[in-house]
Amino acid sequence: MSNNTTAVPQDYPCVRFYVSIVSFSVLLFFNLIINWTIVREERLRSHARFVLVFQLLASALVHFGVSSVFYYQIHLNARPSRSACLVMITVMISSASNILLTLTVMALDRFVAVCHPLRYTSVCTAAYWPWLLGVLTWLLALVIPLSLLLKPGAKDEPPEGGCDREQLKQGMVQKVLFIGVCSLLILYSYMRILVEGRRLGVLNRRNRAGCRTIALHGTQLAAYLLPSFMSFALTVMLKHRLIRGETKELSAVVIFAFFSVAQCVAPIVYGLRKEELLEQLNRRFPCCSRYLKAVLGRTVRANWSHAPSIRRERTLTAQTIISLEIPQEDGEEETGPLPVTSDSPSRQGITDEA
Repeated sequence: MSNNTTAVPQDYPCVRFYVSIVSFSVLLFFNLIINWTIVREERLRSHARFVLVFQLLASALVHFGVSSVFYYQIHLNARPSRSACLVMITVMISSASNILLTLTVMALDRFVAVCHPLRYTSVCTAAYWPWLLGVLTWLLALVIPLSLLLKPGAKDEPPEGGCDREQLKQGMVQKVLFIGVCSLLILYSYMRILVEGRRLGVLNRRNRAGCRTIALHGTQLAAYLLPSFMSFALTVMLKHRLIRGETKELSAVVIFAFFSVAQCVAPIVYGLRKEELLEQLNRRFPCCSRYLKAVLGRTVRANWSHAPSIRRERTLTAQTIISLEIPQEDGEEETGPLPVTSDSPSRQGITDEA
């Protein structure tokens, strides 16, 4: 009985390694085609929506890449130096923090663009400001692991050496508070966007595209936000002896595997569902268009044929949509909500912002 109590339960590093490798491989493919397209196309790399998608995918790629190395050295029982261990843990925590910060900035960006279009236009005039914002979020994300690892009460390297998950679990309460604040900001932003969409009359039960977009974004956000809360709940239950250590570790690795794979859908939800990006991908990577069409057939109504010589230019932000609609609807703006048709640019714009 005492042996079972004192034994350290297995944390399944081999399973975590294989899951990280799979996630890294999937994200590497999407990073190559999506981020390359964003960087090469001036219209995309100068817009905040696509720069933030670039940053989200790059942060996820870094996180799962370093996670693969981290869990592989645990699986091999390696003994890296203290400095190498600190570098791995710092990169893992900072990249994970930057993913959450980027999701928060994406939600706030859409909230300001939809609910305060004129203010958004006056502030976001420079093409380089989204990249500066990305640098700022990385610097802010670096503060979190450094404050946890370099404080006087931080755990030192184990006596037998090595680099394990116990060092990665430091500051659990601070991490949960950070995730909670970001979650509240994201929920507030999306609620305000929903209210504005209902006010304009473009989000209703008949607008299936808008409802589908909201459901996909909500599901994807849950894949990023829920794992930390669930891990924290498992830790609390173990501390109060409601579950055994083996049960906690098994549940933790199942949560890790499920949500890590679920996060690989982010390039589709936040990137490939945008028609502007799809058009450029079809032009730059025609060999991939057939396979992407099969994957996106249920979520995107896109024309994958070569673009005609004269085509409708979609608006990139909600403030452009509103500024174009107001002069045309001058006599009707006080009479009721804007009409919603299958080709209405207002419906498509707000749907994308939601």
